[in-house]
Amino acid sequence: MTRTRRIGILTGGGDVPGLNVAIKAVAVRARDHSIEVLGLRRGWLSLVQINPDDPGSLPPWTMSLPPDRVRTFDRTGGTILHTSRTNPSNMKPEEVPSWVRAEDRVALPDGRVDCTRHVLRVLDFLGLEALIPIGGDDTLSFASRLHKEGFRVVAIPKTMDNDVFGTDYCIGFSTAVTRSVDAITNFRTSVGSHERIGVVELFGRNSGETSLYAAYLADVDRAIISEVPFDIERLVKFLVEDRGRNPSNYAMLTISEGAQPKDGGVFETGEEDAYGHRKLGGIGYVVAQEIKKRSGINIMYEQLAYIMRSGAADSLDRMVAVSFGTLALDQVAMGHAGRMVSLQQGIYTTVPLDLVIQGKKRVDVTALYDTEEYRPRVRDMLGKPMFLY
Repeated sequence: MTRTRRIGILTGGGDVPGLNVAIKAVAVRARDHSIEVLGLRRGWLSLVQINPDDPGSLPPWTMSLPPDRVRTFDRTGGTILHTSRTNPSNMKPEEVPSWVRAEDRVALPDGRVDCTRHVLRVLDFLGLEALIPIGGDDTLSFASRLHKEGFRVVAIPKTMDNDVFGTDYCIGFSTAVTRSVDAITNFRTSVGSHERIGVVELFGRNSGETSLYAAYLADVDRAIISEVPFDIERLVKFLVEDRGRNPSNYAMLTISEGAQPKDGGVFETGEEDAYGHRKLGGIGYVVAQEIKKRSGINIMYEQLAYIMRSGAADSLDRMVAVSFGTLALDQVAMGHAGRMVSLQQGIYTTVPLDLVIQGKKRVDVTALYDTEEYRPRVRDMLGKPMFLY
């Protein structure tokens, strides 16, 4: 009797529209290859919390995903498998479950604990021959670690700020931009009615693509991105001039949460998470207050935050999610490993998974941004793919 092939799938980091679409695509395609798909709940946390010596630990952390169960998954946003920002290779001692064996805990110099050995033991206990993690560069950095440890991984990139190195496009980006453009367009009615300067803060830690593309498509006056430190005095001058030129007597600005003034650093709060990141958010408010103080003009400030990545995926993200899910499962079925599905110049392909830890994807400032005027500027459209990249 032939043993049924079995793989796992999980989602980690922030949720984005399109995750459930990709999960469904993997499960549906798996049927064509006679592969069973096991959903792992709450990202990498599941592989820490499962106790190989206690089968009773499985129900809260796993979900069988036969095709009939995933039938309606693609109709909603978020992730049916839930998520976490757990990094098994960098855990606080108090976060490690008591059942993780001493030999499966590796003490790190900073007092934290590496539980990768436990994760590998759990993967063997679950009978998984491969894993499809869906996540950003943080989630996929641990996927790369598993690959180096000899476990088969084929990854799917997702992040609404589109910053995973090795792919031009990540699941969630189109919907985030669409949500942002819609919000900016609606926000104009209030900003214009009161003749103010509107400031819209958008997610984007290392990459300013959401601010750049939202400003480009919504025809916003100025856009501040993570890649280019800005001069507040010059920015205020531009916005006052923009407002004066507008027949409706208002101006609009988008700003990335990871933006930083030339004389200061990134605006962060709280302690570092498992991947070394502190919480971003609030730079837009600081800038808005400076604009008001320096110009004497009242402002309106909106931090779109999670609304950018809420709700169901738009058509482009659905298309990419279906294609990425299908491609990832096919790669697993063919025995490939250590790969990440990718879009390069509009073409579906795969790249080495290790690329995700070799760099940060950033805006091509030279081609797409005016560093003096603080606004999008596409210098040459000819030959560019649909999303410019």
